[in-house]
Amino acid sequence: MNSQSLVLASTSIYRAQLLSILQIPFETAAPNVDETPLPGEEAKQTSLRLARLKAQAVTKDYPNALVIGSDQVALLEGQQLGKPLTHDNAVCQLTAMRGKTVVFYTALTLFNTSSKVMQTEVEETKVTFRMNTDEEIERYLIKEQPYHCAGSAKSEGLGIALISRIEGNDPNALIGLPLIKLVSMLKKEGVTIL
Repeated sequence: MNSQSLVLASTSIYRAQLLSILQIPFETAAPNVDETPLPGEEAKQTSLRLARLKAQAVTKDYPNALVIGSDQVALLEGQQLGKPLTHDNAVCQLTAMRGKTVVFYTALTLFNTSSKVMQTEVEETKVTFRMNTDEEIERYLIKEQPYHCAGSAKSEGLGIALISRIEGNDPNALIGLPLIKLVSMLKKEGVTIL
């Protein structure tokens, strides 16, 4: 078993809840990273770049650790959708997504701060939204307030009522942390889950 500490470079309670499913001890650290996409950067590249940056942002405090960085970017018809942060932005996002398929890119990085080995992958999930009415969108936002979720909907919560179809390899990726890929990455670093 690897003796390094495991660090989740995230302030997301959803990512911490997902990581706790694996029942291995970890701590969290806040990565101070500007999440603004670069000009001309594709959504998949944005998620990959930010996952790497988040993992690297906390390394000075953890010289002998495995640091997990993750980032999610939603893409609708060529337009990146980030966290809405406000009610009005969330209404705009959900209105634009009705009846359409949104691709969520969830990037994952595992960085070994002592060996400097970095593993990075991205999980793609396609989510098709129902033809939700303005009233349904408004009621959903009032009940769940998903203002810190890319794409304005929590599939693990009431947001599932807005969705007609999900296609992907790992349901956890859509929530924010691709656990299937993470288990494989941890195994390469000598961390066994079972």
